Amino acid sequence: MDLDFLPEHAEFRKEVRDWIEANYPAETRRKQEAGEHLGKEDILAWHRTLYNKGWLTPSWPVEFGGTGWDSVRKYIFSEELARAQTSQTSFGLGMIGPVLYTFATPEQKEKFLPGTMNGDIWWCQGYSEPGAGSDLAGLSTRAVRDGDHYIVTGQKTWTTQGHFADWGFFLVRTDPDAKKQEGISFLLIDMKSPGITVRPIITIEGGHEVNDVFLDNVRVPVANLIGEENKGWTVAKYLLGHERTGIAGVARSKRGIERLRELATAELADDAQPLIRDSDFRRKVAELEVDLAALEYTELRSLASESKGKGPGPEASLLKVKGTEVGQRLTELTLEAAAHYGAPYARGMQGGNDLPVGPDYAGKAAPTYFNMRKTSIFGGSNEIQRNIIAKAVLGL
Repeated sequence: MDLDFLPEHAEFRKEVRDWIEANYPAETRRKQEAGEHLGKEDILAWHRTLYNKGWLTPSWPVEFGGTGWDSVRKYIFSEELARAQTSQTSFGLGMIGPVLYTFATPEQKEKFLPGTMNGDIWWCQGYSEPGAGSDLAGLSTRAVRDGDHYIVTGQKTWTTQGHFADWGFFLVRTDPDAKKQEGISFLLIDMKSPGITVRPIITIEGGHEVNDVFLDNVRVPVANLIGEENKGWTVAKYLLGHERTGIAGVARSKRGIERLRELATAELADDAQPLIRDSDFRRKVAELEVDLAALEYTELRSLASESKGKGPGPEASLLKVKGTEVGQRLTELTLEAAAHYGAPYARGMQGGNDLPVGPDYAGKAAPTYFNMRKTSIFGGSNEIQRNIIAKAVLGL
């Protein structure tokens, strides 16, 4: 794999950087800098800006909206998005999109792909259940065939942005007598269907990102089945491969370390020494940078493999494990750099407003730290990923 950047790659980087600077929505940037939670329309504003430019889905096949970029350009693009600290696009784009163009019928592609691309369809994921998280194949949500419909009953949990969703992609059990993985089907469900209730779960930092979803005799057309009945586990594993690769977050972690160094080298009041002069802190930052560099090369190998038409393999589990560990350690060090200003809920009246006290970055340190705790669990817990690596990579 050739990792040298050619002159045309430098030109491409400048083109991307300049375009992002000129086109990133100003209101979204304002909310991010103020530490406000982004709403659906904020996220869609950036989603649609990328879509109109033709840069929304670089890794998709060209015939379905991909850019046709080589792996180096894809990597540069992800780096520049991270450098500019842009918001995410609509949930599920990198997961349900590949499933649709790989497994869906022509009719399903025509119905769902255009809306997924232009932002008219916002997706959520119905995988985890109260009794089936890491053991996803143990799910119990039932789908019973009734003519041209399935009757779906059960509960899903930790449903990210389910309160925004127009549609959801759900794993359901269609054969309760088969082995766990062999009796599961993959259904697309309209979230406005009668019988669906979405209940918020407020996370520890006070955000509403995840939800419980209850399905009470929800009628779903059989035409919304992706792939074959009882063969949904194959589709589910394919989707999880794309999700785990995306969770690695190498480019954003690189930008996070740059920011951490800026904070740690800043001159402090009262002649206090910058934190970077502390040898223990400096060692922890260096160790994190080494691990991130190794993760970056692993991600580049994965991108090079995908550029040759190969889907994510078991290396996706490695990216997920190390990527989330690096991200969590980064938030820990940022919280350490914030010191007492990073104490949760440390607020005070400033100019008549109830705002975080201390430097601007400090107010975000604790909420970001809390929110990153979940990453080693979602997308398949890191313990399960290690089992996958042991079997599929090490042959144990």
